[in-house]
Amino acid sequence: MGGVRGDVISLGFLQTIIMEMGQTPPEQGDAPAMWVNGRQFSGRIVTVSNSAVFDEPVYNYTSDFPFIWEELAIPFKYDVDRAKVEKLMLDVAREHAGDLIEPAKQAMQKLRERYYVEGGDFNPRTYVRLDEKYVTLTVRFLTPDRDNREIKDHIGRDLLAALEREDIKIGAAA
Repeated sequence: MGGVRGDVISLGFLQTIIMEMGQTPPEQGDAPAMWVNGRQFSGRIVTVSNSAVFDEPVYNYTSDFPFIWEELAIPFKYDVDRAKVEKLMLDVAREHAGDLIEPAKQAMQKLRERYYVEGGDFNPRTYVRLDEKYVTLTVRFLTPDRDNREIKDHIGRDLLAALEREDIKIGAAA
């Protein structure tokens, strides 16, 4: 709201007070620049005029569906055993985010009762993207609207360990 990302901590008639939150890597080029990444609090409290509601979109991560889909994309050389890497990615994602599937289904059902919403595959999933140098494998998984950076960190660490155990090199190291 008003170029500020974060949690609303006070909503008044003329202004909204927000506890500022950092940006995800794709948002790093957006203004204003943040020194904190991954949707974690920066420590700043920002007051925004409610007139911003009429000029800009307002994104709400917690109102009706308290989950966020996250992705972890890793480039590999084309000769990598993709089936093995995809299995490792899915196993690690299920270990850390699998218990969110049922609560997410229940939250989505409530959302469907309020809005016309389609979809709802909550299981971790992998995707493949091809470019000139690498095949990029991406794992997509659910996180709660809070602590998503922690879950992504655990998945990243465990995935790195699994790739090392299997002697699978990521693109830049291959």
